[in-house]
Amino acid sequence: MKLCLTDLPEWKALAAHYKEVRATHLRELFARDPRRAERFTLSAEGLMLDYSKNRVTEETMRRLAALARACGVEASRTAMFAGAPINRTENRPVLHVALRNRSNTPIYVQGVDVMPEVNRVLARMQAFARDVRSGAWRGFTGKRIRAIVNIGIGGSDLGPAMAYEALKPYAQRDLTVRFVSNIDATHIVEATRDLVPAETLFIVTSKTFTTQETMTNAQTARAWCLAASGHGRNEKAVARHFVAVSTNAPEVARFGINPENMFEFWDWVGGRYSLCSAVGLALMVAISPERFIEMLDGFHAMDRHFAQAPLERNMPVILGLLGVWYNNFFGAATHAILPYDQYLCRFPAYLQQADMESNGKSVDQQGRPVGWQTGPVIWGEPGTNGQHAFYQLIHQGTKLVPADFIGFCQAHNPVGDHHAKLMANCFAQTEALAFGRMAAEAATAAEVATATEVATATEVATATEVATATEVVGQGTLSELVPHKVFEGNRPTNTILAEKLTPAVLGALIALYEHKIFTQGVIWNIFSFDQWGVQLGKELAGKILPELIAKTEPDLRHDSSTNALIRRYRKAIEL
Repeated sequence: MKLCLTDLPEWKALAAHYKEVRATHLRELFARDPRRAERFTLSAEGLMLDYSKNRVTEETMRRLAALARACGVEASRTAMFAGAPINRTENRPVLHVALRNRSNTPIYVQGVDVMPEVNRVLARMQAFARDVRSGAWRGFTGKRIRAIVNIGIGGSDLGPAMAYEALKPYAQRDLTVRFVSNIDATHIVEATRDLVPAETLFIVTSKTFTTQETMTNAQTARAWCLAASGHGRNEKAVARHFVAVSTNAPEVARFGINPENMFEFWDWVGGRYSLCSAVGLALMVAISPERFIEMLDGFHAMDRHFAQAPLERNMPVILGLLGVWYNNFFGAATHAILPYDQYLCRFPAYLQQADMESNGKSVDQQGRPVGWQTGPVIWGEPGTNGQHAFYQLIHQGTKLVPADFIGFCQAHNPVGDHHAKLMANCFAQTEALAFGRMAAEAATAAEVATATEVATATEVATATEVATATEVVGQGTLSELVPHKVFEGNRPTNTILAEKLTPAVLGALIALYEHKIFTQGVIWNIFSFDQWGVQLGKELAGKILPELIAKTEPDLRHDSSTNALIRRYRKAIEL
């Protein structure tokens, strides 16, 4: 049986090293090494990662890489790219990399090269997208399609919805594109409220074509479409206003969709990793097949970097190792994703699913309860909105929150000095988080003495706080306000910078995080590509639904709280 993670010599060495460096401040690390930023910066496939503002030394990174090797990251990486069934709880390969394998190198599943089938579906998607964009595909009454509504949930929604928002500058703007996921009727009602049924095309994405949320919304959309003037409840209208992304041809046909307009994907693609498959059909229609291929190129470039670069110079691995360092040694329970680009407003939510559904596990690959922390809570907002919401806690709160700042040198909307101000804030926040209020070398001996008196009066006791208080006093701050205006600093951040948010850059960025998640899952010895934790709630909802709508009083056998909630609901709707 595989050795327990915390029993590995490499883990124990890291634990000892942590005790040696945990109190070291980033101001000290930068003062020691004028070339620190250069040493801790890496460029790959259009992205630059500056990880110098992390509480690590070169020894830290060597020890983290040694842990990755001891845990088998390299061998696991090879197995994934080779199509081995590394998702062992479902006995499946994990081959989202095949979806964007632009080199077309054969990838085998049970002895069969999957690339011809991947390419066939991709070609069908391109042909369909061109027909819709050009107006060749017409609705039932002969009108041109002017609105696309994607119906899906989880990975069938978050990926394409995020990417559409991110790549909106490349979208065909006379084509409305919307995404519906929530089973709350409000979502489908509001999404279709101002649309014209004769000009609307629905893309229904469900592998089994039985997903409750998706099919409930699809049936509502179907009824809305058939009730429209000109459609006259003619079932043939469905075939001109609905296409499917699924593997269940009989159910697709039963719905009224021509199976020829069903775009397949495969069980070796997890939903949260499926953007590059037919799940991305709405995105392709919106931004064009050519731009979609550019995105795939970006994915593939980062895939090759991850597959080939040594661990010490491997961008996804470095991000993964830094996450392990804070999660497992510093006890950081969360990780913030902070994109300084409004087009990436849905990126934190997308990564929430990608990361938390993958690595939110408490049992290791041998079926044992883990004895260490696994996936962190992922959260965030675009800058500068977050600065006026939760940055207070990151700067001066009691919780350590490592954060990724994502920015771009060029704006899609170069209006006035908006972008310079945006990026000034991005760079300033990482500087403030790292170094706090002051620069250590600024205080003279006399100023330190003054600061010491202030510190005694305000119980600002550490040397770092004393030095920081010096600058606050130097600004003329009243002594009683000094502790409130002190910024300790030493808050770790990564900065990911690219020239511009293009399809290729977005692909590389998403793949960067996918492979980071993979790296961490291997180290934590968990299965990152299943999601059994979402099943129990679904099963219980299936039992509760008939109890909510029963015409006679149901025999409730839940706990007292759930029973009371069901009765309260039934009373409110007067059943």
